[in-house]
Amino acid sequence: MESVKSDYEASRSREQLGDATLIVIAVGLALSFYIAWCLGANDAANPTNYAVGSGVLTLKKALLLFALFASLGAMLQGYMVMKTIGKGVVADIDVVGTLTVMLAAGLWITLCTYKGMPISTSQSIVGAVIGYGLAIRGWVGVNWSVMWKVVLSWVASPLLAIVMTMLIYRFAALMLYRRYAGGNGRLVSFLLIASLCFSAYSFGANDVGNATGVFVTVMTKLGLSPESHVMLMLAALGSAGIMLGGFTWGYRVIRTVAFRVTRMDPYTGMAAGLGNALNVYLFTTIPYLLIGYGMPISTTHSSVGSVIGAGLVKGKGIDRFTVLLISASWLLTVPVAAALSYFFYGLACLAIG
Repeated sequence: MESVKSDYEASRSREQLGDATLIVIAVGLALSFYIAWCLGANDAANPTNYAVGSGVLTLKKALLLFALFASLGAMLQGYMVMKTIGKGVVADIDVVGTLTVMLAAGLWITLCTYKGMPISTSQSIVGAVIGYGLAIRGWVGVNWSVMWKVVLSWVASPLLAIVMTMLIYRFAALMLYRRYAGGNGRLVSFLLIASLCFSAYSFGANDVGNATGVFVTVMTKLGLSPESHVMLMLAALGSAGIMLGGFTWGYRVIRTVAFRVTRMDPYTGMAAGLGNALNVYLFTTIPYLLIGYGMPISTTHSSVGSVIGAGLVKGKGIDRFTVLLISASWLLTVPVAAALSYFFYGLACLAIG
């Protein structure tokens, strides 16, 4: 009788464990889609603001191209990028920590997107990971030596993007301007649209990993390694989320960066687009050649910096109040995301017991 009872209890325990695992996996999938939506809603401005702000494309056409090429990038190459949450910032992160970190980051991104503020998804995630590290081990739970390098890139990237944009306009865009006698020029418009399409494709291929990373990390912690067909499914899920985010709330941030920071024409728009692309490339390549690894960079910070550079070089003026609001949202991102993550993780631990 005791043996039968023991077998029954073991069976019930396995069933409960299986149910709990399924719930965790379902929550991981839901959060992956939510983060993908956040990416599409907030980061849609990065590839599109130059073409929209310069008047080459309407907002609807730019969003359509963004959704199309970001989805292509996510589907064709997104499965190749398997990112894990919190790598380097903390020693390790558990399943509950992964879920609370992404929930905290997602809520902050959603609030900023609603207000039309362009913020960095990766910066939000890093801030939330810091909150988790502080919750489990206090100050020593965070690898601050890694953090200072990341912070350096956050400060340097928009400043260098401003410089890059001004230099490109002085040499390249100004030459085209003289060639076309001040007209828009089909070549410039083509370059802006091509830049949008390529940037959106690259964004989908690389950044969808920020969304699928939730599920990948959860599966890894559960001792399950996602197979190739699962990664393809995740890429499709991320693609759908990015597309939905771009179409629903993408216009909010695009309007801020494309029109409220400064006014661009096709030439300053082209210079800003190229300046941003070159800045991101150099941050990835030069540190790798010098110290063995690429510097983490926020494409959002770089994108906004290049738009500011376009306004400065053209002398059209910068809306200082808008820039101040954007800067404030950047400064608040890490502490707010960290506080939310700290709170959610503590709440989850109390609920689990």
